[in-house]
This record gives sequence, structure tokens and C-alpha cells, in this order.
Amino acid sequence: MNRKSMLSLVLVAAGLLVAPVTGYAQTQGQERRENRQDARDVEQQGREDARAAKAACKAGDEKSRPECRQEKRQVKQGARSNAQDVKQGQ
Repeated sequence: MNRKSMLSLVLVAAGLLVAPVTGYAQTQGQERRENRQDARDVEQQGREDARAAKAACKAGDEKSRPECRQEKRQVKQGARSNAQDVKQGQ
């Protein structure tokens, strides 16, 4: 083989090696974006659940205001934990 054909062969081989890496990186990025969006949705649902839990607690008159507040915090913390798991892809 002469130098031109050898150089062409090397360039083609390098191009074939780089192409799959580029496509894979885009796929990973899309997965991360989807995971972040799913995590946001989980957190938003957690906020709504926490509001509903606090409203139900206050309406029940069986717990004090600080106990209702603590219950809301626990619900929100659980939602954050779930969202973190979703974000990490677990």
C-alpha cells in the first residue's frame, strides 16, 4: 500500500471508532434529561400530597398544628428521596 491509501484507511477507521461514541453520548444526555423531568414530576406530586396530608390533618382535629407540620415535612422528604432515586436512574 502506498502512503495515501494507508492514511485514508487510518482516517476511515478513526471515523468508525468515533461515530458510535458520539451517538452514545447523545443517548445518555437524553436519558439524563428524561430522568430529571421525571424527578421534577415526582417532587411536584410530593408537594401536592404533602399539602393534602396537612389539610386532612388540620381538618381531623386529632393532631396539633406542629404535628401536622411535621407530617407534611415527612411526606415532602419522602418525595425528595424518591425523586433523587428517579434522577439517578434507580
